[in-house]
Order: sequence, then C-alpha cells, then structure tokens
Amino acid sequence: MAKVTLRKSRETRVYSGHPWVYLSEIERVEGDFENGDVVDVLSAKGTFLGKAFYNPRSQIALRMLTTHDEPIDESFFHRRVQDAWRFRQTFCDPESCRLIFSESDFLPGLVVDKFGDVLALQSLCLGIEKWKDVIVDALRETVHPRGIYERSDVPVRRLEGMDQTTGLLFGEVPDTVEMWENGIHFEVDVKNGQKTGFFLDQKENRAAMAPLMPGARVLDCFCHNGSFALHAAKYGAADVLGVDISEEALAVARKNAAYNGFDVRFEAHNCFDHLRQLTDQKERFDVVILDPPAFTKTRAAVESALRGYKEINLRGLKLTREGGFLVTCSCSQHVSPQQFHDVVCQAAKESRKKLRLVESRTQGHDHPILPASPETQYLKCMILQVMN
Repeated sequence: MAKVTLRKSRETRVYSGHPWVYLSEIERVEGDFENGDVVDVLSAKGTFLGKAFYNPRSQIALRMLTTHDEPIDESFFHRRVQDAWRFRQTFCDPESCRLIFSESDFLPGLVVDKFGDVLALQSLCLGIEKWKDVIVDALRETVHPRGIYERSDVPVRRLEGMDQTTGLLFGEVPDTVEMWENGIHFEVDVKNGQKTGFFLDQKENRAAMAPLMPGARVLDCFCHNGSFALHAAKYGAADVLGVDISEEALAVARKNAAYNGFDVRFEAHNCFDHLRQLTDQKERFDVVILDPPAFTKTRAAVESALRGYKEINLRGLKLTREGGFLVTCSCSQHVSPQQFHDVVCQAAKESRKKLRLVESRTQGHDHPILPASPETQYLKCMILQVMN
C-alpha cells in the first residue's frame, strides 16, 4: 500500500475529524498506486493518521476512510452500510430517506437515497467507484431493495477523471416509483428526475410547518414538484398557490396533488419576476415559502447569491400579512448559516418588517452533520413570524 505524507502541521484537520486533505497539503507519495486506491496517510513526522482514497487528479486528493489501522476490504464496506442503515432506522423514516450521505456516513463520495423499495445511487469519487460492486452487494444484503438505479450523471465526476453514467445496477426499477413522506403520496422519477429524483432533505422542515397552516392562504415559490405546497394542503391550508419556472416539474406536482386529493393551484412563472408582480399587486399571504435551488456552487459567487437571497426575501416579507409567517430556505453550501441569517435581517430592515424567529432548522436527520466538517451542513431553514 502506498504511503502519503502530509506537509508540516497539515495533520491538524485530520486529527480534528475533517475528512478531506487537499492536494496542496501533501509533501510526498511513496510506493506504487493507481488513482482511487486506498493509501496510508502519515503526518510530516511519520505518525500514522489513517487510510484514505487517493486521487491526485482531484483538488480533494485524500478522502479519509478511517483513522484506524484496519483492512479496507469487503467487510469494511458492509459494516459501513449496515451502520448507516441502523442510524436511519433509529432516527428517520426508513421508508423514504437518504440512506447514505457520503462523508457523514464515513463513505466519502457515496450518496444513496431510498424511495420505498427502490434505491438511487450516486458515485462521486474514483475511490468509491472502484468499490461500487461491493457496495451494491452490501445494500442488497442489508436493505433488500427491489432495485438499485445509478444516477451518477453529475459534472463533479469529471474532477475525479470519470465520465457521467446512469443505469440499472440491480433488480428492477419502474419508470415511476411510489413513495410516502409524512403521510403524503409522491411519485418519484428515479431515472430522469432532478438529482436522484426527489429532495428528501426538507422532509422534517415540511412537517414543522403544520402549526402555521390551518385556514391559511399560502404561496410556495420555487415549488418544483410541489412538496411544500402539498404539505400545506395536508395541514389544513385554505388556499395554496405553487409557483415554479419548470412546466415539467409542475406537471408532476399537479399529478401528486390529484393523487392525494388536494386542491392546490400550480402556475409556471419566473419566481423573481412573479414575486415582484405579486408585490406590485399588493397581494398578501398568511404563509410565504421560499425554497429556491442553490444560487451558487462556488465560493467566488457567494456575493451574487446573497443579493439573490436578499431580493426574494425582501419580496416575500412584503407579501406576508401582519402576523403571518415566512418560511425561507437556502441549500447553497457556500452560504453560511450566519450569512443567510444576516441577509434575511437586511431584507427585513429594508422592507420595514420586524421578525420573530419561530425555528431555525437545517437538513433532516437522514443528512447527518459532522461537527468537524462544516461542508456537511448545507441547508438553512428559518420559520419567521412577520410583524409590521
């Protein structure tokens, strides 16, 4: 096994529990290896730090697997899959959940979502790609799915020297998979839907809205497949409008609403433009929900993203009646919770609104957070009461 020695003092983050080592932090590599192999990781003094996937093609050159001197073999990956499943059975709804959340489940570069009896898998680094067959076997033995479908059609694979790919890995996967979330039926397109087919990370946040909804007039912007809007209807909202730019996504939303017997309206608009239009029309809602896609994928574009968040929150606040509620979210990893908090406060100041925090939330328990790795916490969700 090759040995990778870090530069002086670069072992500090590894000791703290952070799972990444950057290419610039490596002093030397000794021994033969192929990209994606497991290597021993040593401090500058030669102290054993752990074992990691090594790929010098990526800026994240080392992805830590363990800090113990243990074999990285089939049984290792089976244990990790079993541990992840046990965690979901303890803290989550195991019928629909993120079963494996990459570094947070100590399986770097691996994402697996569970929709009923179907699993959707993403392999995001070369190291995990080499063990993919073993991981599929571990999932089969541990979870007993009807089928496993690969959705590794993501650009980040290019950074690891891999092509994008999709396809059936095991069993059978229908074109539409049935799933239940908080008692609501959804149909999920695992093969062609966005990412793995459905955004599971907001499940607990959607349930947290229940006290706001009885009799409410609700606006759900960036509604995608209507998951927030359908929850609003389930929890007793009197009138629900979902808005998204994608007619394709809204077709799925309408189908899901009809299947559940919910009377929800969906309209296709650019949400930025429509928020301005509704503001000009002096519309008012009891609850406004803002759950946009990530406004930035890089640190370089954070300032632009913050301007976008300020704009939609300013409009959302103006559309919320006195005493009503704003549910506002950000899934941009590079926007910190403090930055998001600050931009919402700026929007409140400019709209001359006072805010009372009901809850500050993050992603669900099926997307666990490593305290030593801020990158594993990406979702921000604030439930706010809006006062004049």
